[in-house]
Amino acid sequence: QVQLVESGGGLVEAGGPLRLPCAASGRTFSIIVMGWFRQAPGKVREFVAGIRWSGGSTRYANSVKGRFTISRDSAKNAVQLQMNSLKPEDTAVYYCAAALISLSVPTRRHEYDYWGQGTQVTVSS
Repeated sequence: QVQLVESGGGLVEAGGPLRLPCAASGRTFSIIVMGWFRQAPGKVREFVAGIRWSGGSTRYANSVKGRFTISRDSAKNAVQLQMNSLKPEDTAVYYCAAALISLSVPTRRHEYDYWGQGTQVTVSS
């Protein structure tokens, strides 16, 4: 089992930054990829960014490229999402996720095995 705990959500003005940490515990040695998804009210959960635990290759949704950065701290079993130039359309519940089997950085929800409880990000205009 892997447990994921997100933090760092909150209210921020448009154009501002916010950082979302995610701490992993349990059988962390089995994690291949960690990612971030988000879900706005009335919308499906969508991929935001992902990073391979070994090698550090990353992948981003087109909507956040150039604004968001995902990074990992292997020693602390943690990943973080640095969000800059936030827009009101970035408002959503953000979820940290972990995949145990993958040859790349998956973008589909069902390819991830464990999920955090989510943290709310609200961007005011």
